[in-house]
Amino acid sequence: MTRAAVTASAPGKAILFGEHSVVYGEPAIAVPVTQVAATARIVPAARGSGLSLIAPDVKQSFSLGTGPEQAPLVVAARLTLDHLCASIPDATLTVESSIPIASGLGSGAAVSAALVRALAAFLGVSLSPADVSDLVYEVEKIHHGTPSGIDNTVIAYERPIYFVRGATAGPDLLSVGAPINLLIADTGLPSPTKEVVGYVRTGWARETARYEALFQRIGDVAREARRRIEIGNVSALGRLMDENQSLLVHLGVSSPTLDRLIDAARKAGALGAKLSGAGEGGNMVALVQPEAVDTVAAAVTRAGAVRTIQTEVA
Repeated sequence: MTRAAVTASAPGKAILFGEHSVVYGEPAIAVPVTQVAATARIVPAARGSGLSLIAPDVKQSFSLGTGPEQAPLVVAARLTLDHLCASIPDATLTVESSIPIASGLGSGAAVSAALVRALAAFLGVSLSPADVSDLVYEVEKIHHGTPSGIDNTVIAYERPIYFVRGATAGPDLLSVGAPINLLIADTGLPSPTKEVVGYVRTGWARETARYEALFQRIGDVAREARRRIEIGNVSALGRLMDENQSLLVHLGVSSPTLDRLIDAARKAGALGAKLSGAGEGGNMVALVQPEAVDTVAAAVTRAGAVRTIQTEVA
């Protein structure tokens, strides 16, 4: 059977509410960021050559069967083939991404999702978002240790979601009552999710009552934010983002660089701003009115942001 080349992609993501507390059973809200994406292209190769996995962005190249067993690309490919009960095809799969690595925008999950989709399509199968999410979640364990599952879910479904870890009814896709304009600003510093999550877990074990009170308050913010999003009361989200950020500061996961960008965004007219993702580095996200986007983008750039992304959630 002659197979044709296949290309598949997956977007980035941003968490609007609920970082860290989502690991402890509280809700979180995340949205896809389609302005950045991972793309996987798979082309046929000579008979007997096996499957080559190439990621030029990070200078990685593996051959399935001989590559490191725990390399995320290898794990994603192996899980997909096992799920499809398929043998290793003779092909070359190349993954590239415009999503900054270790920045809280879901780079690892997007790369895995694009790979899974491309490999399945090359073998003649169109996987459901649920299947893609489940496969990517297993790879996320390598990246993050104990992932909440939010990244793989929002990226696989490519829809805003209200996420509660362990929910059995499937993802809760959000209805957005009015467009939400966001400006994302990259600190240029890595956000080591596994390490920051571990730091929070250590604090929780040491001061359980204090941390659980913070988690609950963050969850309350996410619950109210859902109501505001669904009825289209966008202006109220700014205050909630600021409140969420204050609670994340109390968790100890912000940083002087993030604080500087957040402060710059607010002073330039953002309705609210907070870190997005694990924290310490990575990105901040600001709620902006369309007419203020350029002003806020210029302000955070002057404050040290290495790049900005404008996105609309609708």
